[in-house]
Amino acid sequence: MNRLIIFLSVFLISCSGREVITTDICIYGATSAGVISACAASLLGKQVVLADASGHIGGLSSGGLGQTDIGNKYAITGLSRQFYRDIGRHYGELENWQFEPHVAGQVFRDYLEKANIKPLLYYSIRKVIKQEGRIHEIILSPRAPGSGKTATTDITIRAKVFIDCSYEGDLMALAGVSYTVGRESNRQYDETYNGVQLSVYHQFPDGIDPYIIKGDPSSGLLWGIAGGTLEPAGSGDNKVQAYNFRICLTDSAENLMPVTRPENYDSGRYALLLRLIEHSEVKDLYEYFIWSRMPGRKTDINNGGAFSTDYIGMNWNYPEAGNDEQAQIISDHKDYTLGLLYFLGNDPRVPGEIRSEMQKWGLPLDEYLGTGHFSPQLYIREARRMTGTYVMTEHNCTGEVMVDDGVGLAAYTMDSHNCQRLVVNGMVKNEGDVEIGGFPPYPVSYRALLPKRDECTNLLVPVCLSASHIAFGSIRMEPVFMVLGQSAAIAASIAIDSDIPVQDVNAASIQSVNKNDPLLDHTPPDIIIDNCDTALFRVSGNWITIPTNWENKGYAADFVMKDTSAAGQGIVTFSFTVPLSDTYSLYYYCPDLSSYGKNKNITEEIPCLLTYEGRTKKISVPFRDYPGKWSPCGEYLFDPGKIYSLVVDAGKLPGLVAADAILLIKSHAQ
Repeated sequence: MNRLIIFLSVFLISCSGREVITTDICIYGATSAGVISACAASLLGKQVVLADASGHIGGLSSGGLGQTDIGNKYAITGLSRQFYRDIGRHYGELENWQFEPHVAGQVFRDYLEKANIKPLLYYSIRKVIKQEGRIHEIILSPRAPGSGKTATTDITIRAKVFIDCSYEGDLMALAGVSYTVGRESNRQYDETYNGVQLSVYHQFPDGIDPYIIKGDPSSGLLWGIAGGTLEPAGSGDNKVQAYNFRICLTDSAENLMPVTRPENYDSGRYALLLRLIEHSEVKDLYEYFIWSRMPGRKTDINNGGAFSTDYIGMNWNYPEAGNDEQAQIISDHKDYTLGLLYFLGNDPRVPGEIRSEMQKWGLPLDEYLGTGHFSPQLYIREARRMTGTYVMTEHNCTGEVMVDDGVGLAAYTMDSHNCQRLVVNGMVKNEGDVEIGGFPPYPVSYRALLPKRDECTNLLVPVCLSASHIAFGSIRMEPVFMVLGQSAAIAASIAIDSDIPVQDVNAASIQSVNKNDPLLDHTPPDIIIDNCDTALFRVSGNWITIPTNWENKGYAADFVMKDTSAAGQGIVTFSFTVPLSDTYSLYYYCPDLSSYGKNKNITEEIPCLLTYEGRTKKISVPFRDYPGKWSPCGEYLFDPGKIYSLVVDAGKLPGLVAADAILLIKSHAQ
């Protein structure tokens, strides 16, 4: 059925002045996961309603996080992968994982328009009505005056299945589903990295005095330092890792609005930063942020160091707060962030070299046109987390425990930002940071998306999913949320078609759809041959195996690199077949080898031979210029029933070279 007809078939009636919408699937939260979940449900032929408390589409992915956090692109599939390809199309590449906010926002809006989904914006969930363990309907209320929404009446949505894609888990909580906030103790799940953690990362150096008058505790603590004591390592509490804004700035004079003094500016908030600057020998603006360059002369600025954009300790109430209090917390974070930028660019106590550099940057005039060119999306790193049918823990992250009902892969380090700032041994210290990686992608259990059966049988939760604090820190990446959002939509569709609880959906059925029809439109899946596919990848000569990590950006678990310390043969062979006769685009994956040698020591191009049935074709693969990306190798007509080989002979190449994976995409499917 045409999706427009499906959308128009949503039944609306008037009930005591309240609009009632009846649909198949209701999705709450227009985050990246919510948009993908809604579009997936529509592609599967289901009526869809997407509602959100804000006017922002795409969550953090269109809210400033252009430096995509993902430990391994191998983990990202389906419509999530397609999102990064559609971003890439805008920039003239196959995929792009670094982008401007407005580009991502337009891609999300295009998706909804193509699916004929008109989101209900500025509506927050007020009440959930359940019958016999199922959500019968939810009641949405328009946001308070000033939200930009003119509607004054509530809306009731009745659906067969509900999906909570909000960062806060509001639908889940109002449905009476079990959840937790904060950090479990290590004892609860026999973990190592949960609870209180005093880390060396993003930490103050020894010797930073915490008191208003140095050395005088009676003078009180500098702003932002809590008065509590450090609990034993691994202790549980209800503290929440810090939030921040991912800041988009530009140094393009023609596209720049200067950062002016915020209305609620208080320079006292940054007194501790002055102490840190005084203590440091380096007087460099970029020491106090993670400053990532984006296309269009823009940035994605993240927290970096002991005192930065994280508003530590000021978000603990957010997960359980009402609408008004949450709005105030978001406003306070914005004031803090803009105040920090203004302080660094204007306060005379800040070293001149830092001030002059900061003054080169401003808010981009072509971003966030409706919110003063500053992101409306606070980075809600963690709020509520469901305690569901299965709880993901660090044992899943490390591979010690592997589930067989995975409906998505996670691949990031176990990551937590700091939760509090306090005095330890007379010095100021941050507490809560965790950065533990070194493991390959791992499956996220379908059961982690499910409430307990006796709590609700028609709700899926792919964002505030069931995970311990530290496991959630690995799973909680935007691309993974999109993958899980798609899987939730598939599960919801199966539950509706079979008239069964979501707990009775067979994960193997979801896995089959994701594998065989990843875009849900019968587009053939990509053909990928990785070096881990031992039946299709052969190596001979002087190669060494390198585990993939965030720095080398390899594909899947590892790759092989030519050992330049040993002369002689170095040949790898990728073998493949195709299911259909067609023209395919061929790509070669290039790990980032910059940490293994200077750029001039990395091979610029790799000569290869494409062979089948005794025929050969020479191919030159651009390598150096595609670190962590797919390098285009041309289009070729391939036929089924033939075995093709791509042979790399690196024996005489002068620099570093790697062999990792190749990709074939039907040309018309890109």
